[in-house]
Amino acid sequence: MKLAILETGRAPGQLAEEFGGYPAMFEAMLGLGFEIEVFDVQAGELPDPGKHGACLITGSPAGVYDPLPWIPGLLEFISAAKDSRMVGICFGHQAMAEALGGRVEKSDKGWGAGLHRYDVVHREPWMDSATTIAAPASHQDQVMVQPSNTEIIARSDFTPFAGLAWTDRPAISFQFHPEFSPAFAKALIEKRYDVVTDPDAAIASLDAPNDNARVGGWIRRFLEA
Repeated sequence: MKLAILETGRAPGQLAEEFGGYPAMFEAMLGLGFEIEVFDVQAGELPDPGKHGACLITGSPAGVYDPLPWIPGLLEFISAAKDSRMVGICFGHQAMAEALGGRVEKSDKGWGAGLHRYDVVHREPWMDSATTIAAPASHQDQVMVQPSNTEIIARSDFTPFAGLAWTDRPAISFQFHPEFSPAFAKALIEKRYDVVTDPDAAIASLDAPNDNARVGGWIRRFLEA
């Protein structure tokens, strides 16, 4: 399958050199079998939906409401790409929600960081029987209004719309980061130590087992369906 990875941001400082960029993290998470092409969305690059069976939209330090020149084009692409399979992670999750009828805002709950746990509240055919999952989170923005034509897959008290599946197009999205290794997630919190609530606890939480591989398998099965 031809998979377009829409790179919407980069890790801060030297973290990309140490851990690799976001596209490489997703490639490692998904495993072999995908012909991957990376698009630098901040530079104005977007794929032709007809040339890729699927696309994946990465995380970004940007907010979907920021007055940045590349964001309107991305939202238009999301709206127009009705037939390609689409996956959004963190900023990608928010961009899909914003483009398709939801609303994203900066949450007054503050930063969600560390290992977060979510209830699985709706099961899609590409999922297994898990009733809860744990995965790294790193966000302050959240989906505040659920887009129409979506089912909530996963939720928590902190993030009510943590996972969405669209009913009118082949699209899914998650607020959390199954592509983040615990080591990278810890290093990212260190970079944001002064703004994350209780950063030491957030870092310590990442020592617990996570469901990154499980969610990565879900995404792979969705893309291959």
